[in-house]
Amino acid sequence: MKSITLIGMPGAGKSTIGVILAKSLLCDFTDTDLIIQKKAGKSLCAILEEKGTEGFLKLENDIICGESFESCVIATGGSAVYGSEAMAKLREISTVIFLDVSVDELEKRLSNIKTRGVAMKKGTTVRELYKERLPLYQKYADITLDCTGLTAEECVNRLVGKVGCRK
Repeated sequence: MKSITLIGMPGAGKSTIGVILAKSLLCDFTDTDLIIQKKAGKSLCAILEEKGTEGFLKLENDIICGESFESCVIATGGSAVYGSEAMAKLREISTVIFLDVSVDELEKRLSNIKTRGVAMKKGTTVRELYKERLPLYQKYADITLDCTGLTAEECVNRLVGKVGCRK
């Protein structure tokens, strides 16, 4: 099976949906944020504090480019789309799915955005971040799924239908 990469805003459900999707497709699950933390030996917040947004984005891009992802579901960090080399690799080895969620729903889900380790300029709102990233999510997505108002299980059921590879 070709891998599946989930992209989207922080709070869109990439990790939650990814785990359930991987179970449904009988394949492995990997989360690029966890790989970054493990390789750096520190939290995303600590990396951002130490390296700044640009340094973090370079690290994220380099780590994704250096990983081999085979027959798995990959949940990326919301900022992975800033790494053109990483996204070129992910598009080559996987079907890229954009989990889109309305800004209103994201704002409700992201009450803890400052502690999540989100790569964003100081003072940026969730709405501004969504507006900035949306063209990148759309550019790289093979499939877009509107997850607004859906449970993780409902999203997975729709994705299994779209990717058509239930085992």
